[in-house]
Amino acid sequence: MELTERIKKSETSQFKVIFPCTLNDHETLFGGTAMKWMDEVAYITATRFTRMKMVTVSSEKVQFLLPIKSGTIAEIIGKVVKTKNVKIEIHVDIYIEDMYSNYRQKAVDALFTFAAIDNENKPIPFNLKEESLQLV
Repeated sequence: MELTERIKKSETSQFKVIFPCTLNDHETLFGGTAMKWMDEVAYITATRFTRMKMVTVSSEKVQFLLPIKSGTIAEIIGKVVKTKNVKIEIHVDIYIEDMYSNYRQKAVDALFTFAAIDNENKPIPFNLKEESLQLV
């Protein structure tokens, strides 16, 4: 499979309905909950891309752009943006939309880095045709 096709096929999205039980005292989604969802989608994306055991190395550039309120639908989307020998970067966005209108806007984005590991939890290289890839 070509690398660009592999990237496209590994794109992952999940949908969540924001219920009152997930809100903080400001009546918006807990930031930690959003980050948990993003890490999960990033993990699935990395695993689908490599088909190897993956672990989170870091999360960075997390930007909370809009509050996420009860009664909205959140879509969490993960995409491979860069690979290098043993690490892969996944960009994750959370879009929110009103349940009863067509309003949709980006609320959160972040960059997650993952590494492939062996059975002893040591980093191992990917089995890719091209050693390095940069997408923007």
